[in-house]
Amino acid sequence: MKRSAVYPGSFDPITNGHIYITERAAAIFDEVRVSILVNAQKRATFSVDERCAMAREALSHLPNVKVEYFEGLLVDYVRQAHSRVIIRGLRAMSDFEYEFQMALMNRQLAPEIETFFIVTDPKYSYISSSGVREIFQFGGTVQDAVPPGALRRLRERFPGQTASDTQEALVPATEHGCARLSPALRGPEGRAALSRSGRPDGPAQ
Repeated sequence: MKRSAVYPGSFDPITNGHIYITERAAAIFDEVRVSILVNAQKRATFSVDERCAMAREALSHLPNVKVEYFEGLLVDYVRQAHSRVIIRGLRAMSDFEYEFQMALMNRQLAPEIETFFIVTDPKYSYISSSGVREIFQFGGTVQDAVPPGALRRLRERFPGQTASDTQEALVPATEHGCARLSPALRGPEGRAALSRSGRPDGPAQ
């Protein structure tokens, strides 16, 4: 019997962390379906067609991986795919708390379906799709966080946001009386990634 697993997510865009989890799963299961969620209540940066194209390009080296999309309940899709396993990647304890709750909920809805957790490589532990988008829009460098196809589409979606190689520059004082460093003008050396709070203290999680 073929061992099949479903790896769901928004993949908006796909990151190197996603690729790592998929590679691990592909080495364990006969077939892995990377399944892109279409959520009408959540505005995605990239269309489902764009996300599918990025994922197919990034995962083309894995012959037992398929890229699809779905709407509705995940457990219904897993059943339709004739699978019994949901793959989820874990980066930190904060991920586990959320994923544990989701696994219990899915277990309640579909007792026959198991959730299979894969812990990421530490070098990808800080990477998230939302963080990548935010950092890129502020002029930060994300080429080590996403595959080439995703980086290309980020540049197409946000023209003019590519990180500059010029030196750091100060923007004139604001109404608060403080000069601020323009993230779009920071060079690759010493570039600070902006978190959701707007503080240059590290990549967004």
